[in-house]
Amino acid sequence: MNIVQPIRDKRVIEGIKSFLKGRNQRDYVLFCTGIYTGLRISDILWLRVSDVSGTHIVLREGKTNKPKMIKINIELREALNPYIKGKQPEEFLFPARSRKIKSGLRQQPLHRSTAYKMLNFAARHFNLRDIGCHTMRKTWGYHLYMHNPRNLALLMEMFNHSSETVTLRYIGITQDMADRAVDELSYA
Repeated sequence: MNIVQPIRDKRVIEGIKSFLKGRNQRDYVLFCTGIYTGLRISDILWLRVSDVSGTHIVLREGKTNKPKMIKINIELREALNPYIKGKQPEEFLFPARSRKIKSGLRQQPLHRSTAYKMLNFAARHFNLRDIGCHTMRKTWGYHLYMHNPRNLALLMEMFNHSSETVTLRYIGITQDMADRAVDELSYA
């Protein structure tokens, strides 16, 4: 399994948003949902229109089976509103375009591999490496931490991590510090 990184540069995040918005509204809103909520891709893909119609997303996390309530911030709301306009509440927020090959079902959520391909296509356009579906969640955590490092315990709680060390490693802060230490090493 490859380790994926957060997108640290806010200009790159804005560039990816613009790039995706110009290509496909669904992919743009999916990316925005990931970077503004910190949800796992497995939870994002099963969201329905009704789940994002209020002020918060309320769900039970698939991995932990814990209840979760996430505030929809203004930037995500601005991306969501035109996207969900005219959609039925029970529709998947990110539907697959085609019929599922194995089951033959229509109107199913986007598959994780399709989301991965979309993110990697955008990442290649911006010469990013180590990008995957978890990048959106890590990007959210990284920027929350950088905005207010004193809230590490809150971020740890939001991620359901067992320690602050795990959270710092997860969002790439430990790697940043290690890289900086090596860059500053000098025997002169």
